[in-house]
Amino acid sequence: MKFWSIVYAIGAAQAALLALALWRRPVNAAGNRVLAAWIALVGFDLAVKAGYFGAPGADWLKPFRFVGLFPFFYGSAFYLYVRTLAEGRGLRRGDFVHLAGFVFALAANADVFFYDRAQSQALYARLVGGHGWPQSPWLDALLFGFGVSYVIAALFLARRYRERLRDSRSDADAMSLRWIDAMAWSQIVIWCIALAQWLFRIPWIDYPLIYGALAAWVFLIGYLSLSQAAIAPPPPAAVPANDADAPAADDPRFPAVEARLSQLMAQEQLYREPALTIGQLAKRSGYPEYLVSAVINRRFDGHFWDYINRQRIEAASRHLADADDARTILDIAYACGFTSKSTFNAAFKRQLGQTPSAYRQSKASGPREG
Repeated sequence: MKFWSIVYAIGAAQAALLALALWRRPVNAAGNRVLAAWIALVGFDLAVKAGYFGAPGADWLKPFRFVGLFPFFYGSAFYLYVRTLAEGRGLRRGDFVHLAGFVFALAANADVFFYDRAQSQALYARLVGGHGWPQSPWLDALLFGFGVSYVIAALFLARRYRERLRDSRSDADAMSLRWIDAMAWSQIVIWCIALAQWLFRIPWIDYPLIYGALAAWVFLIGYLSLSQAAIAPPPPAAVPANDADAPAADDPRFPAVEARLSQLMAQEQLYREPALTIGQLAKRSGYPEYLVSAVINRRFDGHFWDYINRQRIEAASRHLADADDARTILDIAYACGFTSKSTFNAAFKRQLGQTPSAYRQSKASGPREG
């Protein structure tokens, strides 16, 4: 067991350094602080495992059991991390309900934490003899179902976020939470290893291997989380016409702003800039951002990203209908401000009711003059 003790100690040290780096990282600060706290708990878990397997004995029994219940909130912590990124908000008081699984497991094992030394030694002897912990195996089955359900919920949350982002932005791929899939599936693999060990007692799959996988997972988290791009908040809703904070509908500057925006799109083709923001558009227009936003919402029927994507799709459709334009569809999409084929296809079909390739084909096969 000395080998596993060293592995766990290395993983615990890595987790401590990673938690500190994540806590101080300004990109996606709210999500990274959730992740930092979670990784710190993983580090504490691995440190206790390192001590237990390095010098096993009854003295380590209570802390070992305590951290053995941590997986009851690993799944929920992952869900809260993904939600923080996807919804652009920090934790709230009501989020403590997600600790219910751990609190329940802790209560179910409360008697173990009040054992005297003789009882702890007797329990340790039972464990060494091949017997399971109290409340096993039903607690193990509950743990598996509880943890995996949260991981799956996080995957669905990330998927909805991607769909919403793809519908509203052209630079969606860089912020699409792709690393979340790797984090989620690696956790599910660890859960499956634990389930296989519990159900079938495969000789080469044992408890140390499970936590060895956890230590390796910490390194994966470190690589993925520290290289993540800044995540965009959810697309803003259109400002209603009766919003008290917005300019009045008869603001005399509206026609001038509308004309200036049309000029920037038609002549300067600002929509071709993939990372264009409403702040940049307002600066180029020479009008305040709140006024530009109000004009887009009221005169162009949608929020900023609706407006920009319409400009991009209209430009792309003109190029696709041009028989003399021999560029590929992807080249045209990039030229019009999109950064990925999937985002372009989704926006194009939503606006024109058919895919770019079908649109180009229909224009090519249409009636020709002469």
